[in-house]
Amino acid sequence: MVLEHVIGDWRAFRRALRIHDKAAFDAMMNRARLHAAAASNAARLNPLEALVMAILLEHEKELAQLKDKGSGVATKKNGNGVNDNKV
Repeated sequence: MVLEHVIGDWRAFRRALRIHDKAAFDAMMNRARLHAAAASNAARLNPLEALVMAILLEHEKELAQLKDKGSGVATKKNGNGVNDNKV
């Protein structure tokens, strides 16, 4: 409920976006909706802060997944046969 109110406040911003930016904006808001319960529990915060935190959480999870996928590519053996991870 809290997030939907904040997302609604951004309708005019969304309308001004280009088509591909609208798709990215919608995807970002949909990711934030995954944490609507947590945002509602953080009622003491500014509602925009709850939205931003939910988006940041989803971005952090995606970065971790990308790092996990990329770690196999970035791993190489050093001179003594030990893996060196360079990310």
